[in-house]
Amino acid sequence: MDEFTYSNIFDTKGIEYLIIIAFLFLIIPFWLTLNKPLMMKEKIGLALSTLSENILRIPQGLFYSKNHTWTHLEMSGNATIGVDDLLLHLTGRVAMSNLKVPGESVAKGECIALLSQNGKQLKITSPLSGEIQNVNHSLSEKTGLINSDPYENGWIYKIKPDNWKDETSTFLFASQAIAWSKEELSRFKDFIAISLEKYAPETAKVVLQEGGELIDHPMAELPKELWNDFQTQFLNKLD
Repeated sequence: MDEFTYSNIFDTKGIEYLIIIAFLFLIIPFWLTLNKPLMMKEKIGLALSTLSENILRIPQGLFYSKNHTWTHLEMSGNATIGVDDLLLHLTGRVAMSNLKVPGESVAKGECIALLSQNGKQLKITSPLSGEIQNVNHSLSEKTGLINSDPYENGWIYKIKPDNWKDETSTFLFASQAIAWSKEELSRFKDFIAISLEKYAPETAKVVLQEGGELIDHPMAELPKELWNDFQTQFLNKLD
């Protein structure tokens, strides 16, 4: 009959294992407590990376054109113009190239600037007819300014309008602009779903999150051909 052997846990490494287990029971809750703010920050970051109407800046008091430009009539009689925040959330970081100089006359719907990103371009058309009074050269000197501050320091031109009243009669204002931006974002989702199948099916899961939500700056991941279609369907229109 085999002899029964008794081992005292304190005479072996068992006591060390018990100490390690007890340490883990203590340290895990402590670690979770310390990292709770980081986890929350990560969740907030993921939420903010989703493109929705809730993150769009739409200042009240400006007139918005359906070609994604805005304008504001100053007390001097000149009109400041720029591009809207929705367009910049769609494209991501872009470089701005001004195509006009002070003294030049422009017609409503005429190309006045280019937004560029890694060899891709969008043409920005003027929401007004008139004479260029001033050009914002800071946009070419400070990359990213137009994205971070499109309605203040990120304006593009100041124009002396030829026919302000008639040319802005169909523009969107205040609550109208908010409602239109929401509709435009929904229209873009339909556009992107079709375009991804056509040009970049492999990026569908990158651009569209679970539930069909868009990531912020979705066009940054997409090819030149899709940018060209976006130009035709979203920017080449007169109000």
